[in-house]
Amino acid sequence: MLFVAACSPQLKPPADGGVPASTSGTAYPAASVPGSTAYPVASEAFPTATQGLPTATQSPTASPLAPVSENVTAFPDPRAFTWQTVASGLERPTDLAGAGEGRLLVLEQPGRVRLIVNGGLQAAPFLDITDRVGSQGNEQGLLGIALHPQFAENGFFYLDYTNRAGATVISRFQTLADGTRADPASEKILLTIDQPYANHNGGSLAFGPDGMLYIGTGDGGSAGDPQGNGQKLTTLLGKLLRIDVNGGDPYAIPADNPFADGQQGRKEIWAYGLRNPWRFSFDRLTGDLWIADVGQNAWEEINFQSAGAPGGVNYGWNFREGAHPYRGEPPAGLSLTDPVAEYPHPEGCSVTGGFVYRGEKLPEFFGIYLYGDYCNGRVWGLLRQPDGSWQSQLLFETGTYLSSFGEDVSGELYLLDQRSGSVLTLTRK
Repeated sequence: MLFVAACSPQLKPPADGGVPASTSGTAYPAASVPGSTAYPVASEAFPTATQGLPTATQSPTASPLAPVSENVTAFPDPRAFTWQTVASGLERPTDLAGAGEGRLLVLEQPGRVRLIVNGGLQAAPFLDITDRVGSQGNEQGLLGIALHPQFAENGFFYLDYTNRAGATVISRFQTLADGTRADPASEKILLTIDQPYANHNGGSLAFGPDGMLYIGTGDGGSAGDPQGNGQKLTTLLGKLLRIDVNGGDPYAIPADNPFADGQQGRKEIWAYGLRNPWRFSFDRLTGDLWIADVGQNAWEEINFQSAGAPGGVNYGWNFREGAHPYRGEPPAGLSLTDPVAEYPHPEGCSVTGGFVYRGEKLPEFFGIYLYGDYCNGRVWGLLRQPDGSWQSQLLFETGTYLSSFGEDVSGELYLLDQRSGSVLTLTRK
């Protein structure tokens, strides 16, 4: 049984009551944005971790390397910008990655990777693995993509999908020499994670500035994390994983992973206490990590980890939903890290994490983290102020089923609309 408010994006559009489609979106002036105030984050902190558990910083701080002087300090007037359609004709698009100048790879949930070249959707799939992808549930299918840092040289890219048995599979594929498609037979499976339910499959992949592959996993599904996987260190569910795809076969464990010795938890774990981190990303300039975690039935949250910070952070689920108590009391000495932003379900129902804008075309957005909501297509900006506080502001009502954001090689941003099967990009009017 699936719970709409309790899941990651409902990746098949609802049958009724959806937001009207739009390829341009409605922008609000900065001074009159509905719900533009930043929602407060609870300030209560649990004592410093003991009993051998990793300590987590209660208030995430910006990386000391962050070029804050280059970031904007205020939101632009969104009425000067729009989301313009780049390509359409996709079937339930789920993720996007830049694959060279003018080239985008877009995932289709049933199991195809499509290639867009200079705005043109190529007729033949770049890769078709529908024979091995299971997409019966709303949250199953081909979900995430990450290109190897040396993709231009080795042609390696990594996919996150659910197989016919419902398990999560992390695999590597290789592009053919002509660059027009990839070989389905080149698959090398790195990791398979059994899923107890059909929802909360996570799906996000990204290479960090350290060259490691990070993997977001959901808590296993149902509702309320009935197995307590978010807090269990003996399972890979409800976690952010970190592996070295270059140092071993099929991968190696980075020596600085918090449980690298395997004594206190699974070696692959980087962070835990997550419900369903559908989308996370790294700031390409600073290396800071942003994790959007889909909430249960009340709060959606954005988590932040500064570049160079150690692993082992506990983001609280299922003791907390966002910064609010959810179920039970954490053990004495267990430190939980609050989100830097959150919003209640009257404002949406399923957060879609985005990116910090680092492109050149729209300097008014430089340093702003953009994120949205799948259910209503709203897009917010999140900005750290000089005094260290965080400000979130609603910028656009896109009218899309916003399944994912994407970033091309130049740092320009895109969003995917499951309603229309389209790719849109943020541009000046």
